[in-house]
Amino acid sequence: MAKDPGRARAAGGKRGSKQIIATNRKARHNYSVIELFEAGVALQGTEVKSLREGHASLADAFATVDDGEVWLRNLHIPEYEHGSWTNHDPRRNRKLLLHRQQIDRLVGKIRDGNLALVPMSLYFSEGKVKVELALARGKRAHDKRQDMARRDAQREVVRELGRRAKGMS
Repeated sequence: MAKDPGRARAAGGKRGSKQIIATNRKARHNYSVIELFEAGVALQGTEVKSLREGHASLADAFATVDDGEVWLRNLHIPEYEHGSWTNHDPRRNRKLLLHRQQIDRLVGKIRDGNLALVPMSLYFSEGKVKVELALARGKRAHDKRQDMARRDAQREVVRELGRRAKGMS
């Protein structure tokens, strides 16, 4: 008897959905995002098993372009608990999979605009590990303060509207 493909999909989520493994929470605080890209990540077997358990850290990670290839550096994927001597190096450089045209465009923008490639999130998409890369410009201290003040003002507006809707004010 054949398995029902709809049943397997219902258990693992709908097709094409993202299962987020890790996010870079400080990225939007430290950088202003200009453009987002999705790239595949070339991994070893025990790395995928560790990621399936939800273990990864993007805290210090960044991407570079070397000799026409994009590399993700400082992504920490801890060793697989049940692995043997074949376990991977937790901080090894991992190649990102992008089309040649995308890489060429990235190189041009990075060189012209003094920009950085920052990983925003790491996730599974249809069983493949993907990273969301941001082409971003670093924020200075005064930019961060302005953003915080803007968020505080927005929060106050929402709070006041809520009070008025409840008839408290």
